[in-house]
This record gives sequence, structure tokens and C-alpha cells, in this order.
Amino acid sequence: MNDLPHRFAAIVLAADREPDNEVARMAGVRCKALAPVDGIPMIFRVLDALGSSGCVGERFLCGPPGTVMAQEPELRAFVAAGGVRWFENQATPSSSAYHILQQLPEDAPVLLTTSDHALLSPRIVEAFCFRALASGCDVVAAVARHEEVTEAYPETHRTSYRFKDGAYCSCNLFAFLTPRAREAALFWRQVEDQRKNPLRIVRAFGLKAVILYLSGRVTLAGAMERASNSLGFKAGAVVLPFPEAAIDVDSARDLEFVRRIAGGTSGG
Repeated sequence: MNDLPHRFAAIVLAADREPDNEVARMAGVRCKALAPVDGIPMIFRVLDALGSSGCVGERFLCGPPGTVMAQEPELRAFVAAGGVRWFENQATPSSSAYHILQQLPEDAPVLLTTSDHALLSPRIVEAFCFRALASGCDVVAAVARHEEVTEAYPETHRTSYRFKDGAYCSCNLFAFLTPRAREAALFWRQVEDQRKNPLRIVRAFGLKAVILYLSGRVTLAGAMERASNSLGFKAGAVVLPFPEAAIDVDSARDLEFVRRIAGGTSGG
């Protein structure tokens, strides 16, 4: 694989959305990001995948909160050694992302992901970064084909967006590639609470978008073009050929499932 013209800065969101997270409770840890998968806390699995990819330079960790960090010597030592720059998380994931984006040069490509992306690998990161840069877009989201995800992992239940050319699952990988991309974080604030309800997100683009989506008359590329026209920046999606890229840990059931995959005891 050829070298990238620019290495990405990477932001990893690592704070819990709720005070009593069921994954953290099941794993017996202070924060979901610290739940171990195959013996390694998810947060370190994600940071290692980013650092080993060859596509990422600086890594920024937003969360866990300072109260948790104070009780996690291994993570504090990793930060102190320069492995990652840590920021206190803001009130919401979107405001956390926007806060760190404001600290970075506007022309720097930025990759955003989450600490519960426990199956993230260097090859997934590399594929996404190269395809995102080649897209010509301001903002890019990674998706996987729903049929490929369910074929590889029949036990999983992923939220999907259904278009004329098929159904797609989000992969929790986003690229902010231009100065205009910063506006995407502001739009994210408006829709982040609806992340599990595709129709409500589509409503943000108007009645016509809802009609097209419900009637199955718009392709994924067509939807991205319409979104771009509404938002004022060019949004795109890249389809990744890795079903595991669409699997994150939202629940205790997800954690058990991801542990089986990482341990080689599940399909795929």
C-alpha cells in the first residue's frame, strides 16, 4: 500500500453516555472503554490499531473523565509517556469531538472513532483512510453492507440504513478532511440522540428526503449528494469490505459477542 500524502490525527471518544453503563458494570470496570476483550481493555485495542496502521500520527483521547483517569494508573502512564494526548470529555460526544477539532489545524485530516470499536484493526484503518482521502469529500463516513455483516456474523443485530442499492451499517469511523468539515460536528449535535433511529436522522434533511428514503428510491450515493446540498459541505460514504468494522459494543450482549469473535469462537 502506498504512503498517504498526509497522516491523520485520530480522535477516540472514550466517555460513557450514561452514569451506570451496563457494559462497564458487567465487566467490573469504571468505564466501558476499560472493558477487556481477549485480555486487553477496548481502549488500548483501538489505540493500538490506530498507531499500528501507519496512517495515523497524533492520537487524541477524549475521556474517560478525570475521576476515572485518577484511578487508572496504566492509562495515566500511557498518556504521560506521550502515547496519546488526553482531554476531559465534554457533555456529549459531538461537543467532545468539536472541542478537539478546534485544537487542530483546519487543513489537517482527522479520523474520529470510539473506544468501543474493539474489533478495529490496522487494515480497517488503512482502507478507510486511503478511500476517504480519495473521495474528494469534506466529510466521509465508513459503512459496511448489512448483508455482508449478517452473513459473517448471523448473531449480531446492527442498525441499518436501507437505500435503493442495499442496506448499510455504520462503522463508527469518520473522516474530517477540509476546513468545511468542521461544520459537520455542528450538524452532529442536532442528530446524535437519534443515532439508532435512521428515519429521524433522515428527517433532518426535509420532507422530500423522508419520502425518497421510505420509498427506497434513493441510493447511498444519492443520499450523500442530497445531504451535501442541504448541509453546505460535501459528505460521502466509503463501503468497507470488513464486516467486523460494523460491530461495536453498545450492550453487555455485544461485549460477550465481541469477546467470542476476538477469541476465535464465533463465525467470521
